[in-house]
Amino acid sequence: YFVLLVAVGMDFCWIWLAAALFFFGILGVHKYGIWQRMPSWSHWLFIGLFAAGMMIFAVAEGQILSKMTAKPKGKVDYMIILGAQVREEKPSKALTLRMQKALELWESCGEPTLLLSGGQGDGESITEAECMRRFLTEQGIPKDKMILEDRSVSTQENLRFCAELTDCKEKKTAIVSNNFHIYRALKLAEKQGYQNVCGIAAESDWRYQIHYMVREAFALVKEKLSGNID
Repeated sequence: YFVLLVAVGMDFCWIWLAAALFFFGILGVHKYGIWQRMPSWSHWLFIGLFAAGMMIFAVAEGQILSKMTAKPKGKVDYMIILGAQVREEKPSKALTLRMQKALELWESCGEPTLLLSGGQGDGESITEAECMRRFLTEQGIPKDKMILEDRSVSTQENLRFCAELTDCKEKKTAIVSNNFHIYRALKLAEKQGYQNVCGIAAESDWRYQIHYMVREAFALVKEKLSGNID
């Protein structure tokens, strides 16, 4: 799985190699009798730390799962589509899935203003916002229903810069992202003062879903430790 992720250029893939080395290390410790020669207090310390880590991981995954099928109830004023990787000028599968979900629900949500949020990263010939504008225009979304936010390079900036351009903090706003990302995006929005925010969960590429879930758990813990979410 690690080799597959490296081959497609996935970030954070080193976690799988680290996990493999960790568990092979545990097997080696038992096989060569190292565990038996260690003092008993070190056994309890290791078990305690491992159990605490697994508990934190389980809680984080539970929170992520709680919003993986999120969708709005009734109409919304704004729909923020969070940017994702663009390959030169073409949207990645993750970004395409987000836009397709927004298109699917746009009319039933009252044809809200779409905030297309995403700057230009490495390997991208245009901004993620511009890529979304082109795609959605081809699908029939009127230009006056789209606002481009093309400076952000993180979810925090997506939300902050969208709020600078519009009054989306005060209005009913839906955030569109892939299912594993919705919980963290909503918590970041709430921390920034969004008053009436909900999620729209798009699908993810099933081949990498496990990796996305593991990576997101670590990202969620990092945001909590940084004070970016409550």
